[in-house]
Amino acid sequence: MKYIILVGDGMSDRPCPDLDGKTPLEVAEKPEMDALCLRAEMGQTRTIPGSLPAGSDTANLSLMGYDPAAHYTGRSPLEAVSMGVEMGDKDLVFRCNLVHVTDEPAYEARTMVSHSAGMISQQEAEAIMKDLMAHFADEPVRMAVGATYRHVLVMDTGEMPYKIEGLKTTPPHDILGEKIAAHLPQGPLSEQLLHFMKKSAAFLENHPVNLARKAKGLETANSIWLWGEGRKPSLTPFYEKFHLKGSVVSAVPLLHGIGICAGLRPIHVEGATGELETNYEGKVQAALHCLKEGDDFVFLHLEAPDECGHSGIAADKVEAIHRLDQRVLKPLLGGLADIGEDYRLLLLPDHATPLTLRTHVHDPIPYLLYDSSHPQRHADRRYTEAQAAALCPDPSIGHELIARFLLG
Repeated sequence: MKYIILVGDGMSDRPCPDLDGKTPLEVAEKPEMDALCLRAEMGQTRTIPGSLPAGSDTANLSLMGYDPAAHYTGRSPLEAVSMGVEMGDKDLVFRCNLVHVTDEPAYEARTMVSHSAGMISQQEAEAIMKDLMAHFADEPVRMAVGATYRHVLVMDTGEMPYKIEGLKTTPPHDILGEKIAAHLPQGPLSEQLLHFMKKSAAFLENHPVNLARKAKGLETANSIWLWGEGRKPSLTPFYEKFHLKGSVVSAVPLLHGIGICAGLRPIHVEGATGELETNYEGKVQAALHCLKEGDDFVFLHLEAPDECGHSGIAADKVEAIHRLDQRVLKPLLGGLADIGEDYRLLLLPDHATPLTLRTHVHDPIPYLLYDSSHPQRHADRRYTEAQAAALCPDPSIGHELIARFLLG
């Protein structure tokens, strides 16, 4: 038996005025998902405990079978692991986004325009980060280059306790279009963090990459934004829990970091960006190759629906779901049939990213669980949030779903 979890990050939503009160899952043309729905179990699960942040970090820990309430030590350390960053037990790690904010003279008066610096390219981001590292050489920090706008910053906090009580940071994608003043770091270390952010802004104002982007009418990477603080993580190996060998196929460092901590192999696909324009076909082929070459389990992650949810553009999110259906699910099912071995497929988002809010929420999410050896028979239903809620009004606990998926 082969096992595949297919994640459409942030795919779930709420009724949206731009879609006549429907959700993207209700509007999108997704014949493969809807056909699978007739042969699969459909239900709801709650991936994120109410006491923890609604994010891809906590949600995907749940999907891989780890209770976030017990294992979550912060988002950034998971990303740092994927980059090969060495962390001491007392290091504090932050996500270091390249962002675009407005250019008022007072940093605190600025507004968050883009959490991704206008979807800056990898080449541009690497040039900026290299120069930022040199500029910060006199500071008690280390930086590591990640993917496009996603990077990390590591601080040696000395004898500070493992949990930094009172430190509060805010994800930049949560405050798009808002003044940043109320969302700047608060509590312990907040003065140092604000110092780093202001220092980056002064340096980046006239950086050659930004001058070139500005000349083209593009948003610039005119500040770093520090958030998602955490400490070095530790997870029980996935193989020890489930006795399955597996891999994680994703364009997002966070997902690879969770996988590495769990002892799963990270698979990098050329041309995979985590955006709407990505190498869908390459990801499918990578997942199938892993299964053909001996893996029992593959976690296949698509980021595009989430990015479109953050942008607030309904048509793009609908298109992201359509592409996942036609360019991922359809060839994946065909390839699994060609392998000639029974398989189980779990299709679901990790969390909801409503277009109306442009950020993550704690809503339960709809899932499909298909077993090729025991296909079910259902009539007249589609894969939507409302139908999943009607069939399963009492959502399961997210981190327990995988055990039923893998172990039956």
